[in-house]
Amino acid sequence: MASVEGMLVETLLPLGKLDPGLREPDTPLDSREFATLAQRAESVGLDAVLVEETKDDPFQLLALGAAATERIGVGTSVSMAFPRSPTVTAMSAWSLQKLSNGRAILGLGTQVRAHVERRFGLPWRAPAPWMRDYIGAMRAVWQTWQTGETLRFESEHYSLDLMVPLFDPGPIDHPEIPVHVAAIGPNMCAMAGEVADGVRLHPVCTPRFIDEAVLPAVSRGAARSGRSLDGFEVCMKPLVGTAETPAALDSVIRTVRARVAFYLSTPSYRRTFALHGWEGIAREASTLSREKRWDELPDLVHDEMLHTVATIGLHDEIGDLLRDRYLGRCDRIEFSIPVTSEDDAGRLRAILDEIRR
Repeated sequence: MASVEGMLVETLLPLGKLDPGLREPDTPLDSREFATLAQRAESVGLDAVLVEETKDDPFQLLALGAAATERIGVGTSVSMAFPRSPTVTAMSAWSLQKLSNGRAILGLGTQVRAHVERRFGLPWRAPAPWMRDYIGAMRAVWQTWQTGETLRFESEHYSLDLMVPLFDPGPIDHPEIPVHVAAIGPNMCAMAGEVADGVRLHPVCTPRFIDEAVLPAVSRGAARSGRSLDGFEVCMKPLVGTAETPAALDSVIRTVRARVAFYLSTPSYRRTFALHGWEGIAREASTLSREKRWDELPDLVHDEMLHTVATIGLHDEIGDLLRDRYLGRCDRIEFSIPVTSEDDAGRLRAILDEIRR
């Protein structure tokens, strides 16, 4: 499914994500078209274009999108933090904020241990304390650039005390860059509440999991640092299955069921299924995955599980379903349908209006 992200504030304003964006489902994103796609997202009334770091450098894509648009926000839904120095990420975000005139959003992710060690070649450390120090170091760099004060940041993971004029870009008009953290476990959610501006939740997070696991952990983290959560954003990337007709929706449901099955088989997400009493099924799914019996996985996803994890409905009802599910729980959600014609654009605008209602 295309996924132009949606935003729920109190008035449920949609936030846009391009991943791959306003395109046909399962079509790879062509980075050369990103500026055009960002303009299209802006024209249908979305509030931001976000990029996941997978096959392209997200900051290069977002620079293209920022230069081609005027209003829409631009940011990373997640960029990988640990493989980059916090000073390098600080510079990328600072440049994007300057280019976009204050429209940048910086979403950071940790990646799992296997990727940190075997894809990026770094030693693994406990991710929540590491990310806390990472954000602190990055903000210290921003503070130095904005105010001219001496760079001095000391923590378990980073020690920064050098910034010479040659490498100092100087102040910008909008120095406050929102920092969101991808999280699902209690330690990372608490860390987000302690120091970040928002938390970005995985599609597997159900409303019950948000209520009983995510929000209490965020509150605990905020209490640890004595901060208010006013302005803190809970951002959700829901798994959505929608189509214009029942026949088309049946095909989409098969795809969504397979996606839920993949999440079910992934141990990192097991705590969400366990909360609903499905830990045994999740372990069975992990066994099938290890044995590469992929075709059998969707059969484990019964209808109750499917509709608990995913939001499924026709185009004329999906807006209400998303409102009912996330209003009062989340400040931002992701949502889109493919847009390849003006009729498609009108249909998306109508759904967004229903979400805003």
